Amino acid sequence: MSETRDAKFLLDPYLDWASAEGVPVIEDFAVDLHEAETGPWPRFGTDGAIVHLHGRGDFVTLFVIDLPPGGASTPQSHLFDEVFFVLSGSGSAAIETQDGSRHTFEWSPNSLFSPPLNSRTRLFNGSGSERARLVVCTDFPILMNIFHNEDFLFENPFRFPEREGKADYFTGDGDFIPLKPGRHMWETKFVPDLANFELKEWEARGAGSSNMKFVLADNVMHAHSSEMPVGSYKKAHWHQPGAHVICITGFGYSILWYEGDEDYVRHPWHHGVVFAPPDRMFHQHFCTSPVPARYLAMSWGSIRYPLMQAKKDLRNNVDVDVSEGGRQINYEDQDPRVHRMFLEELARNRVRSRMGKYFDEAAIMGAAE
Repeated sequence: MSETRDAKFLLDPYLDWASAEGVPVIEDFAVDLHEAETGPWPRFGTDGAIVHLHGRGDFVTLFVIDLPPGGASTPQSHLFDEVFFVLSGSGSAAIETQDGSRHTFEWSPNSLFSPPLNSRTRLFNGSGSERARLVVCTDFPILMNIFHNEDFLFENPFRFPEREGKADYFTGDGDFIPLKPGRHMWETKFVPDLANFELKEWEARGAGSSNMKFVLADNVMHAHSSEMPVGSYKKAHWHQPGAHVICITGFGYSILWYEGDEDYVRHPWHHGVVFAPPDRMFHQHFCTSPVPARYLAMSWGSIRYPLMQAKKDLRNNVDVDVSEGGRQINYEDQDPRVHRMFLEELARNRVRSRMGKYFDEAAIMGAAE
């Protein structure tokens, strides 16, 4: 009989791998990625960190990659998908595809890109004096826990030519795939400047709201960007864990709560702050800056390949009211404290509300006096 100490029980190969990589592992509800501590990461040939948010779920996580002035990462190829977002600095990416072709493009702050699965990818910092920092959202955790074999994921020669798509997708071109508000898609591999990318109207999600879903390298990682006009906010909603939300433009705050809670958890955000709403936790985003607030959300299960029935349900009814079996709370049904809190924050920032068509704001503020 084998001894108890030799028994394998409740293992988590991904967490074991993360611990063995020797880089800082940051765990929190929300993180300012600009301030995240990094350390030498031999695997990537540069500094980095791993970020575990409380609401990240079981499928994805974040890597932070720091490139020193004039530096470059070690070439990487692997059997997991990833989405890069540039936090600061500028540089280029070189991607070698299945046929041996080498594709290069230049990235800068707010660029978004995704290499095809298992293509050979290397990053270069284009500045000789400033560091560059990128964040990577990846589904490595679920794959490592399924296969629990590092070499299989990092040293596998199998290629996926069907994922490579059009060569123009590497240069920032893409194809718009119209469906309906909140479901429109843009297919590409590279978005040069997500802060200024044209989004499409989605009024059902909030006053003046706009949105675009991204199909990146035909992979299973979801990404979308949404924007709130000045002096406005989104409707509250909930979904499964794992959606990593990063602020791109403007500033504001989000409130989060579980059904039945008396108080809210409140998190301010600005460029580079990321948080992941936990499972079935209502959350609501507010723009209190003098410029529109835009964010990027990344998770597992894309709009093309949702992977799970729960993700199919989310894509179909994210803007359906809870009274109709959906996940959204319409303005007229929300807690009266929510709008009063918003107006008070706008007053502190000297920003005017654009929510007057939905609320009697004079009566709300009068009731608070």
